[in-house]
Amino acid sequence: MEKATAIGTEHPLSILRTEAYEVFTRLGFSIANGPELETEWYNFDALNVPKDHPARDMQDTFWIKNAEGRVLRTHNTSTSARELEKVAKAGSTSAALISVGKVYRNEATDITHEMQFYQIDGCMIGDGVTLAHLKGVLTEFYKKVLGAETEIEFRPSFFPFTEPSVEIHAKFNGKWLEMMGGGMIHPNVLKNLGFDPEKTQGFAFGGGLDRIAMIRWNVSDVRYFYQGDLRLNQF
Repeated sequence: MEKATAIGTEHPLSILRTEAYEVFTRLGFSIANGPELETEWYNFDALNVPKDHPARDMQDTFWIKNAEGRVLRTHNTSTSARELEKVAKAGSTSAALISVGKVYRNEATDITHEMQFYQIDGCMIGDGVTLAHLKGVLTEFYKKVLGAETEIEFRPSFFPFTEPSVEIHAKFNGKWLEMMGGGMIHPNVLKNLGFDPEKTQGFAFGGGLDRIAMIRWNVSDVRYFYQGDLRLNQF
């Protein structure tokens, strides 16, 4: 009788991505996908990021040589922008979208930063959608993936594409950790994507999936996720 061959285990980030999709689809969200090679329009302009914003500099963004206006997306919010534009062109004013994808930042690496990482991004538009809906959705998500006892806190903040804006923090090992940003979609963003901001409103959020995984499995260095060390799968 032949000896059974080990088939390995799923990577922690793949496990968490699957769980995230399960949580959000149960809440009525549809899964969206977008390109990693992005245009300046969807990555910055459509999202109300000013021309002189530091994030556009070479220090933060990988610009593509000999391809003007093309970048490696710095956030998965560009996927939400593309999908919301399709919703507007179809004449609809309601949608709930979720996406998980790889993003790129031209920055130094350390235990909490990588030049490439996975970001979870979502949005919801519709009649009567408010910041309270954002709070309810994200509280449900974090309690499902980090545990029912997880404490969640929402703090005022600023982002170009939301107004008002909030930072979402989760308590882990007695400390508050910033997990993602979000807020009500800025009227300029809605207008750029083809909606009438006087008639349509909604919320958006985005944050690193890797940070959630670090907390979930108590991984001390985000770079471990990308080093191909099979011992990581013990988690």
